Amino acid sequence: FMLDRAFRVLDPLIPRAMRARALRRAERWTIERLNGEDGLGAIFPAMVNALEMMVLLGYGPDDPRRVTAKRALEKLVVEQGDRAYCQPCVSPVWDTGLACLTLQALGDNESLAGACRGLDWLLPRQILEPVGDWRARRPAVRSGGWPFQYGNAHYPDLDDTAVVAWSMHAAQGRERYAHSIGRSLDWLVGMQSDGGGFAAFDADNTHYNLNYIPFADHGALLDPPTSDVTARVVTVLARAERPQDRPALERALAFLRREQEPDGSWFGRWGTNYIYGTWSVLVALEAAGVAATDPAVVRAVEWLRARQNADGGWGESNDSYDRARYGDRPFVSTPYQTAWAVLGLIAAGERASPAAHRGVEFLLRTQQHGLWSHPSFTAPGFPRVFYLKYHGYSAYFPLWALAAYRQGS
Repeated sequence: FMLDRAFRVLDPLIPRAMRARALRRAERWTIERLNGEDGLGAIFPAMVNALEMMVLLGYGPDDPRRVTAKRALEKLVVEQGDRAYCQPCVSPVWDTGLACLTLQALGDNESLAGACRGLDWLLPRQILEPVGDWRARRPAVRSGGWPFQYGNAHYPDLDDTAVVAWSMHAAQGRERYAHSIGRSLDWLVGMQSDGGGFAAFDADNTHYNLNYIPFADHGALLDPPTSDVTARVVTVLARAERPQDRPALERALAFLRREQEPDGSWFGRWGTNYIYGTWSVLVALEAAGVAATDPAVVRAVEWLRARQNADGGWGESNDSYDRARYGDRPFVSTPYQTAWAVLGLIAAGERASPAAHRGVEFLLRTQQHGLWSHPSFTAPGFPRVFYLKYHGYSAYFPLWALAAYRQGS
């Protein structure tokens, strides 16, 4: 804040020509990434800022770029009768990838065929062109990722890419996906950060001092490696069993061991929260061949057992992202968090445990009209700032957990 005050004093002394040049560069950078009707970054905050920028810089209301930016925002609005709401973004690649994994867990011919149809839809959406801001840190790495949304070529993410590659590798007739899988694994390995972990969009994006800039009051200006994303990458690398990936895999496993919380859980950056992170890592450890008797696995299982509610389910609120203020408040059981816990227990070799059985009973008891639902928000956009609701989470995750329980894996 002292630096901020100093810069405010110096601000009038900046030559006008220098300021104009900086504005032109920022404008050019933004216009290059407008991304058509999918929008800048394909997410509301960036999209609305891009439109406001054009208005302030004098782009007329009929300017095609301004019209397109406005249309991108309008496409996020969902109207339902006499009410409407604005989505922060859409998540078709993420939802489709997870739905495919769920269908594959079911294992019957109809479900497996459905998973392949989903993967065939995903196949041409892989970004193979040499574009993306991630290339600033990894210019020699070939593209090969998927975005979260329908179109977002500048910002593929590792979590979506790992999920899609995982499902493609598990598919019947996976030979037709071989090239796509190889490109995605190469990209994932190339995006590993120096500490062994993986972030969502970038590598080594860890200049934490930037979070203290006054306009970064949300404390999330960066994209550091996280346990949940690293776990997803570990899962697919371990399942693919490519010899060249072994060093990256070992470094990622070491990162996950370092990141385990003292209570045995793992933090979940992109899903609420410690239940999500713990499920993600337990699945990764199983895929990597870590024994159920490993101390890290044992501690995680003990944590999950201790968090089970009296009704057999699990629940965790977004207050857990501010433990200093709220501590570990109990929360009502939710279908999706119960599913994560059950999947984590199964991965840890606890399928036959009373805890897993009670979790499955909760899911069976709370199913309504073939599906599950819960009004809670399921993930953070930015922890302690705003949260998201993935409507699919209460549908496919419980089904995935029941399928895994039935199959015994």
